[in-house]
Amino acid sequence: MDIRNIAIIAHVDHGKTTLVDELLKQSGAFRENQAVSERAMDSNDIERERGITILAKATSVEWGNTRINIVDTPGHADFGGEVERILSMVDGVVLLVDAAEGPMPQTKFVTSKALALGLKPIVVLNKVDKPDAEPDRALDECFDLFANLDADEEQLDFPAMYASGRSGWADMELDGPRKDLTALFDLIVKHVPAPKQQAAKSEPFRMLATTLSADPFLGRILTGRVESGTLRANETVKALSRKGDKIEQFRVSKILAFRGLGQQPIEAAEAGDIVTLAGMSKATVADTICDLSVEEPIPAQPIDPPTITVTFGINDSPLAGRDGKKVQSRVIRERLMKEAESNVAIRIDDTPGGDAFEVSGRGELQMGVLIENMRREGFELSISRPQVIFKEEDGVRMEPVEEVTIDVDDEYTGAVVEKLTGARKGDLVEMKPAGAGKTRIIAHVPSRGLIGYHGEFLTDTRGSGVLNRIFHGWTPHKGPIQGRRQGVLVSMENGTTVAFALWNLEDRGKMFVHPQAAVYEGMIIGEHSRDNDLEVNPLKGKKLTNVRASGTDEAVRLTPPIELSLEQAIAYIDDDELVEVTPNAIRLRKRYLDPHERKRQARAS
Repeated sequence: MDIRNIAIIAHVDHGKTTLVDELLKQSGAFRENQAVSERAMDSNDIERERGITILAKATSVEWGNTRINIVDTPGHADFGGEVERILSMVDGVVLLVDAAEGPMPQTKFVTSKALALGLKPIVVLNKVDKPDAEPDRALDECFDLFANLDADEEQLDFPAMYASGRSGWADMELDGPRKDLTALFDLIVKHVPAPKQQAAKSEPFRMLATTLSADPFLGRILTGRVESGTLRANETVKALSRKGDKIEQFRVSKILAFRGLGQQPIEAAEAGDIVTLAGMSKATVADTICDLSVEEPIPAQPIDPPTITVTFGINDSPLAGRDGKKVQSRVIRERLMKEAESNVAIRIDDTPGGDAFEVSGRGELQMGVLIENMRREGFELSISRPQVIFKEEDGVRMEPVEEVTIDVDDEYTGAVVEKLTGARKGDLVEMKPAGAGKTRIIAHVPSRGLIGYHGEFLTDTRGSGVLNRIFHGWTPHKGPIQGRRQGVLVSMENGTTVAFALWNLEDRGKMFVHPQAAVYEGMIIGEHSRDNDLEVNPLKGKKLTNVRASGTDEAVRLTPPIELSLEQAIAYIDDDELVEVTPNAIRLRKRYLDPHERKRQARAS
């Protein structure tokens, strides 16, 4: 049977996962009456809720006598560590572009990786049935993007199709019959080359591990494409590092291949196919799994360095242990080490005290997803403000810079540019009109300046702006960047909040807590209207007298409190504050709960 290996790449929300669903349906991977959930490839809860793909996943469909292995890739740059390695196991890419939005920054990120590897793209203009779709403009922008990314003649001569993933059709012409995806299947078989590896079946077995995961029954499992040779179950192989050092020798306990949505055990893996192996204990991503006679590893992409670090500590607040069952530092450490095993973009370091762990990764979204997973598993944590990782180059302190692309209504352009280039020390690269009443702004901004900016950006643009960011490079340190301007309201008592007290505090600032909420000394209950912190008593009830007069008992009308999401809370806090995360609550608190200790620490620093 012929094999074709393709990756589907696109910006967040341009419809990759929905299109893969339709490809699976129309190729007969599901039974007629099989119950299949929407976006079948987004398997974990957070992916479904946020509508984003976090983990790269593979599936395979049969079309005629060709097996097409399809890899669905994440669109977010926070999970970009996966993308480069995944592209090294495919022979072609389907680039999906929203016909209204055109190519976006994350498209640029993945496409540049694909073109550099010499892959020939197929462009699919998706969502052409949207009222604001402009497929011709989007196609021109794709051509310009390829030209800017130094594509060669063959790559610039790409085939383009028009499609609607949700309606399940794709055609070579915009006014085609719009029936099904047959034209796309045929184009993939015709345009994407068969794996070169298929000619190397007689050579010794070699495979590059591209993704790592854990299975409750099989233990560590590695997925990759077989570069040469054939492997049968129960054979003994070895793992080589990128430098060629032997890591371990092990027996392959199982070989699994992708068939439809599931994985099935197979007898033998042949060159060119994408398979998953079980049986190793130490081998990881970017290692070469090979026959015992092989000495040279396959060249692999290095793993990108992390850019931010967050401290995960035990929850030591007075309310600790009420919600979650997993509160000990030993249990938290085990969970983080397990995460680092399957997620190569994360690094875990112990802190001197042993009560907290420094977790380094790619971005706030990646950290937010990890914390959200842990709180759903019953963990209680205290989380610090994210810190950017600096590095030294020739005695100069360097910091990471991100390329920010913003689409915003013309009337808000001034406010956005002022925030990025003023307080946040960004450099404006380009400003141009982007269709009806909108402007596209591109700027290079230090990663430090972007921590916590997203919420402010949505407020400044009344929720209508779209912000995308991607790691750009390193630059010499740009000096201090101003943090939050407002101070906070800090509770001075332990107990339960009273509506009357909160009502009296409303002219001091905005509240974060409801009436009848449990609070403790040192917990942050609101944002002060001035720039200093203020200690307040949210438990002070109304003094009762037995004199009754009209007008003294007005009803207490409270403004609803601000409810911060997990990512907003982590971005909101200052360096002397923490976020307390439990399965049922997200609370903000001072690092030192005792006011005298806070003053002592402030003087010392």
